[in-house]
Amino acid sequence: MKLTLIGNGFMAQALARGLINDFEIEIIGRDLNKLNKIKEEIPNIEIKVITDTEDISDKNIIFCVKPYALQSVAVRLQGEANILFSILAGTTLDTLKSQIKAKYYIRTMPNVAASVSASTTTITGDKEAKNLAIELFNYVGKSVWVNTEKQLDIATAVAGSGPAFLSLIAESLSDGAVKAGLERHISNELVQGLFEGFSKLLDTKHPALIKDSVMSPGGTTAAGMGKLEEGAVRDAMIKAIEAAHNKAVEIGQK
Repeated sequence: MKLTLIGNGFMAQALARGLINDFEIEIIGRDLNKLNKIKEEIPNIEIKVITDTEDISDKNIIFCVKPYALQSVAVRLQGEANILFSILAGTTLDTLKSQIKAKYYIRTMPNVAASVSASTTTITGDKEAKNLAIELFNYVGKSVWVNTEKQLDIATAVAGSGPAFLSLIAESLSDGAVKAGLERHISNELVQGLFEGFSKLLDTKHPALIKDSVMSPGGTTAAGMGKLEEGAVRDAMIKAIEAAHNKAVEIGQK
């Protein structure tokens, strides 16, 4: 199957890297220099600068532009695509249908881990394309189908924005170890191993049970947890998800 990615930004590149081994990939974008650089890094892809009248008839499109660029790009697209997969945060199916012609419409929210086939991608849209959408995004990790766009907007805050939030935690853990006297390269290696092991634990255990298994009475973990609660880390993370979700809803209303 051939997939046409419209957009040459970071997420388009991440998806291309994750899908190139199983699909024929074409990237259409505005920036020739950026497209050429992508071609150097992923030699097997096709690249093309978008024209004023880009024919998308019968193509399977993954739409990867920024939400604010939807209208300016959509006016260039002619014909009716087979399936339009959109990764645009907050952009509703009705909005997509009003801008771009396709037989079926799917909204998705992958994350940057698609580049290493480890994305958790939330999907919703036309049921006729459900199985294909799940199969497609399983190639870049794990796919989760949700029944409403509201659920997808909430999932956007977790699965889409989550890597940035976890990056802050990872960086902070490493900084703490450096502050205590550990070399940076050792700190980073420990944090990397921590995340890898924790991910496997989450496959079988609730986070609360993992925490309790490590938190001995009067121990080092309890001391650290006390400081996290003083800093309202739990409250801040909850509010971060709430804010990201609200932003997705706001984008959809524009």
